[in-house]
Amino acid sequence: MKEEQLYNLPQYKGFRRDLRNGMTPAEISLWQILKGRQVDGLKFRRQFGVGPYILDFYCPALKLAVELDGQVHFSDEARAYDDERDAYLLREHGIRVLRYENRIVFDWPSLILDEIREAARDILSE
Repeated sequence: MKEEQLYNLPQYKGFRRDLRNGMTPAEISLWQILKGRQVDGLKFRRQFGVGPYILDFYCPALKLAVELDGQVHFSDEARAYDDERDAYLLREHGIRVLRYENRIVFDWPSLILDEIREAARDILSE
């Protein structure tokens, strides 16, 4: 019996590519920090597909996603969608999600790195 593919589904390949090629300034800035195992040797992928969702940044070793939220995420409807999405990722795939407003990348990038490191310690100590 063929195993069901759960990650980087082929039907979303073009969309993932478009997202990588059209990254926001905040995503570009954070990617410069995360790529190449620069954060404690952790490998992050960008625009990684999990089921029907595409994560901004994902560390497979930790099952940790980092999401950057712009203006479209500030409505009640968008927040409810994000909450449902995050719950699905945790429930179905064991993926924890850290969320930040885009401006945090520019104003306090060290906060994001500190919280990634803290999440890594917590996950690895379980």
